[in-house]
Amino acid sequence: MSAIAEASGFGSLRRFNDAFRKLYNKSPSELRSHRTKAAGVTVKLGYRPPFDWDRMIAFLAARAVEGVELVEPSRYARTIAVLGAYGSVTVKPGVGQLIATIRFPDVRALLGIVARLRRLFDLDADVTSIGAHLSKDRTLAPLVAKRPGLRAPGGWDGFELAVRAILGQQVTVAAARKLAGQLTALTSPVLLPDVTGEERLLAVFPDATSLASANIAQLGMPAVRLKSLKALASASCADPSLLDPRGGLEETVARLVALPGFGAWTAQYWALRMLRDGDAFPAADVALLRALEEGAVRPTAKMLLSRAEAWRPWRAYAAQHLWAHDAEQSRA
Repeated sequence: MSAIAEASGFGSLRRFNDAFRKLYNKSPSELRSHRTKAAGVTVKLGYRPPFDWDRMIAFLAARAVEGVELVEPSRYARTIAVLGAYGSVTVKPGVGQLIATIRFPDVRALLGIVARLRRLFDLDADVTSIGAHLSKDRTLAPLVAKRPGLRAPGGWDGFELAVRAILGQQVTVAAARKLAGQLTALTSPVLLPDVTGEERLLAVFPDATSLASANIAQLGMPAVRLKSLKALASASCADPSLLDPRGGLEETVARLVALPGFGAWTAQYWALRMLRDGDAFPAADVALLRALEEGAVRPTAKMLLSRAEAWRPWRAYAAQHLWAHDAEQSRA
């Protein structure tokens, strides 16, 4: 532990223990002996305000997979699978922080789970600086003023997000969500409430191995996309690090478009949510083009890319503001 404390930059084991206790409300030894599966560990996840919880939860709710995710106005919960073990996370809004409860049988996984949650909720973004840059655009300025705490929702797992992106090709968000639920029902073991803490959380999203061996013909999708899902699962089984968030944007997009079922839109969308690249931008996205219509004239993807040059390096956040605006206009 002393070596870990020194390597982490704390200078002493005492300082490490003090910081650990502030984060987990327990010492490392107490946490090791804690039954996280039964009661869970509560962690405070800080961020730099403002934070638009309502829009974040609306984005996640629209895409929540039945049995895997549970989204309500005041909480987000989902099942998790790490190295063959199952558990769940629940996140609620607090004052200047999010409050996460992690139920998982192996405490050694906690730091990795916390890191995933920070990426999922985009907690390390400086939205004030990003907003100031985007506000130079006459169209984006009022959108930023309306939602100054808007973040870019991330993804929980690279393979999961890749599958969900393929399921979402050429269909509505609601249709993609339904397909993801059907796929999960075909592949997941049934989880009990003593594992997840919630009887409505009873499944885990398929990993590459379970999808590769599953019979998914009954999903009712076009044959070419079913083939893409199978090929993606096989490729991920052959290279387990294939969909880890690594490398720069151009390198990542090049790697992804070489995969079955991945075009430019899918690769950019994956990079936006999983790589956490603030400049990822799916320019051909219909909702983005629709959000910038002027006088019933819709820009082309090429025109949008040209205009988005001024938004760099924060095109991903411009996309979030445009998506939020489009969703609001669709409800009007």
